[in-house]
Amino acid sequence: MNENLKRLTDAGVSIWLDDISRERLRSGNLAALIRDKNVTGVTSNPTIFASALSKGDAYDAQLRDLATRGVTVEEAVRAITTFDIRWAADVLRPVFDATRGVDGRVSIEVDPRLARRTEATIAEARALWWLVDRPNVHIKIPATVEGLPAITQAISEGISVNVTLIFSLERYRQVMDAWLSGLEKAKANGLNLATIESVASFFVSRVDSEIDKRLDKIGTPEAAELKGKAAVANARLAFAAYEEVMNSPRWQALRAAGAHPQRPLWASTGVKNPDYPDTLYVEQLVTAGVVNTMPEKTLDAVADHGRISGDTIRPFYQQAWDVMASLKQTGIDYDDVVRALEEEGVEKFETSWSELLETVDGELRKA
Repeated sequence: MNENLKRLTDAGVSIWLDDISRERLRSGNLAALIRDKNVTGVTSNPTIFASALSKGDAYDAQLRDLATRGVTVEEAVRAITTFDIRWAADVLRPVFDATRGVDGRVSIEVDPRLARRTEATIAEARALWWLVDRPNVHIKIPATVEGLPAITQAISEGISVNVTLIFSLERYRQVMDAWLSGLEKAKANGLNLATIESVASFFVSRVDSEIDKRLDKIGTPEAAELKGKAAVANARLAFAAYEEVMNSPRWQALRAAGAHPQRPLWASTGVKNPDYPDTLYVEQLVTAGVVNTMPEKTLDAVADHGRISGDTIRPFYQQAWDVMASLKQTGIDYDDVVRALEEEGVEKFETSWSELLETVDGELRKA
């Protein structure tokens, strides 16, 4: 195993790949990443699938079959995406077994157009859970206000959930409350809590992108000094909130009943500003019990020149609070930032889903 990635794993960080494609699966690339770079999970989203379908011929045979059957475009998209998720889940099954269900997970997202519709999200989560039919799948549910009760309901039914699009500390606390409520209902329903896994995907780089843009508009030396600091500070404080919940009597009761923690997952860890180190959101967010899902470019950068030097979260809580206080003093409206990021995140995934539908529609017509 690569030494840098081994240090990251030894520090307690699970390395997941933020990408999936039929070509990656059939070529054995995912299996190689598991073997050589200690990848222990996979996340997907509509943008990733749209990109995968636009390249190569890996989907041609299935598309021809779907066209011959005359299925709808939406049915074809679900057939294609769940096929890849099942395949990836099978490749990762040895990891799932070796870690007793903690890692070896593959995530698939509910239709992002349902992000503001609770009951439709619940129905979609159930359908995906049934369609993929693998114990090591995560169903991704967005952390919108409407998504919160869907998270509780899915968890209560024994569905493992990856909560996505979390930007704010307040919303993250609401997500953890929804998860705990789901576990409590699952316990009341007599379910085995040890089989229910969840992660909470806290987005990182997009926070810097939005706040840096606002700091540039402010234009003062104090504002310039704060660029590139908000995302890491925000994530570190999210972990502080997680630790509070892990120390609560409510969680301790569920833990005694066999439940596993809902691990924080650092999402959007590819660096978007070329002025920043390309390993920034990996090196600065290291602590035991978290997941970092990386695009392959970031994974390769960490393997090549990453510097992993122990816990870079817990010792820096005060520094993180200081950054957030300075941002407020400089004129950054945190609540407005995270609200804009959530709206933008939902909109981007809706756009990608529409592009995915258009791509599949065009391919079906050609087939």
